[in-house]
Amino acid sequence: MHRRHFVCSAGLLLPAFGARAALNETDAASGIRTALERGAVAAVGLLGKPDGFLGNPLVRIELPGYLKDGAKLLKATGQGKRVDELLTAMNRAAEAAMPEAKSLLVGAVKNMSVEDGLKILRGGDDAATQFFADKTREPLGQKFLPIVGRATQKVKLADKYNAVAGKAAGMGLIRSEDANIQQYVTGKALDGLYLMIGEEEKKIRRDPVGTGSAILKKVFGAL
Repeated sequence: MHRRHFVCSAGLLLPAFGARAALNETDAASGIRTALERGAVAAVGLLGKPDGFLGNPLVRIELPGYLKDGAKLLKATGQGKRVDELLTAMNRAAEAAMPEAKSLLVGAVKNMSVEDGLKILRGGDDAATQFFADKTREPLGQKFLPIVGRATQKVKLADKYNAVAGKAAGMGLIRSEDANIQQYVTGKALDGLYLMIGEEEKKIRRDPVGTGSAILKKVFGAL
C-alpha cells in the first residue's frame, strides 16, 4: 500500500504517492484545464439538444413557486395542455441557447491562471462550477437572453406569464428576478449548465483512469 506524501511548490501543497514523481504546478494546471474543457464541452452537448433540459429531471425548468402551484390548478380544470405548452417552450428555449456557451466556456479555461487551476484541483465537487459561474455567468446571460426571448415569443402564454408573474412578485409570492419569463429561463439555463459541468467534473474525479487521458490520470489519480 502506498503511503501518501506532500511536496511543496511555491508555497502550495501538492499530493504525491510513494516513489511516484511529484505533481508539479504545470501538470496540475494542465490537468485541470483538460478536465474543465472536457466537462464544459460534454455538458453543452448533453443540454444543447432536444430534451436536454426537458427530459432531464436534474435541470428541467419548472414554473417558479406560486406559479407552479397555479399550474396545478389549471391542470385540474382541464387546461393542462396550455401549461405543458409553456413548460415545453421554456425548456426548448434553454436547449436552443446552449451552443452559444461553448466558446465562452472554452475561452475561460484557456485563460485560467495556475492559481485558479490549483484552487479547483484542491476544491470540492463544485469548485469547477464556481469557477465557470464567476467567469462566464454574466456574458453568457447576455448571449442567452435574446435567444430565449425569441424562443418564448412563439408561445402566446409568455406574455401572460409576465403579467401574472409581475403581480405575484409584487405580492412577494415569487422572487422579482423570476417575474420575467425570459430572465427566468435564462437564469435556469445557466444554473442547469453549471450543474451539469459539475456532474461531469465529479465523473472525472471519481474515475480519472476511465477518461483515457494520461494527464487526467496523473493529476486526479494523485488526489
